[in-house]
Amino acid sequence: MIGDPSFKSAERNLLDEETLRYNVECLKKQLSKFLNFGDSENDAKMVNNYDWFKDFKFLDFIRDVGKLITVNYMMAKDSVKKRLEGENGLSFTEFTYQLIQGYDFYYLWKHHNCKIQMGGSDQWGNIVTGAELIRRQDQGQAYALTTQLIKKADGQKFGKTESGAVWLDPKKTSPFKYYQFWLNTTDDDAKNWIKIFTLKTKEEIDAIIAEHEAAPHLRVVQKALAKDITIRTHSMEAYETAVKTSEFLFGNGSLEFLAGLDHEGVLEVFDGVPQFTVSKTELEAGINILDLLAVKTQVFPSKGEAKKMLVGGGVSLNKVKLNDIEKTVNTSDLINNRYLVAQKGKKNYFLIIAQ
Repeated sequence: MIGDPSFKSAERNLLDEETLRYNVECLKKQLSKFLNFGDSENDAKMVNNYDWFKDFKFLDFIRDVGKLITVNYMMAKDSVKKRLEGENGLSFTEFTYQLIQGYDFYYLWKHHNCKIQMGGSDQWGNIVTGAELIRRQDQGQAYALTTQLIKKADGQKFGKTESGAVWLDPKKTSPFKYYQFWLNTTDDDAKNWIKIFTLKTKEEIDAIIAEHEAAPHLRVVQKALAKDITIRTHSMEAYETAVKTSEFLFGNGSLEFLAGLDHEGVLEVFDGVPQFTVSKTELEAGINILDLLAVKTQVFPSKGEAKKMLVGGGVSLNKVKLNDIEKTVNTSDLINNRYLVAQKGKKNYFLIIAQ
């Protein structure tokens, strides 16, 4: 409900309560893949700071919390200074944010025995404000631990409000695209990220890096990173499908793996690939290959161009090269009784859906 101004050039959009509660449920669902939520001593617990703020009256807050932290202290924070020096300034809402997050730490310390708060380096000011509140209010001790922000090659951090974000939700970033993101990282990034995002031991990582450096073109580090994080974020099945998809799109992999996918899964594999539809009734009667590629679909702009490339061996259907301009395509050629995969050259794919 209140945006954190830390190192942002403009104020964040404010969200309504319904949207926020939906987001909270989605976050817990995602985090459940990495953390065990339960009632045991070492289980993770998820709390909502709205629960202790919803009945906190404004006058009570500025009297009981605001009096503990001086404006001088708040103004000294780098995140505040940067926004004050910028063109957009800083709203009162954002200025008070560090008090709100600071009180969160105090509440968790007092009611949940929370002794340490962890976060990215951009959260240092907010976290130490909480530690200071604990000290001034109850003479307690609490600690802050921040880590350097993990950034992409373009210098942007991994954030949901940044462009080009990598999402954990498969509906926002498919397991295939997720796998490809890690697979396509630079050597330097991969060597760094495998230490951060995987649970491999130092010895395992050192061995992987040594193997990689002996043959960099094999991208051993990237493959190990992509495999580990795709399995833990999604599943072994999702990882295997991503590998087979990669082999199919960029290598000599077969189409057999498509047989085990539903329609949504097939569309995910061919995300970004041009798609056309043809009549299943017409396919039952049979369609000449040239008509299919240049009349019923627009794989080729003309039958003449389709014929030229077909004769030259530059056309494949379902990964099988064709050169017979008289070939008739019918429903027996369909994958899953629904799909045809046309290929023009080595890397230009087209998905034809019969309906």
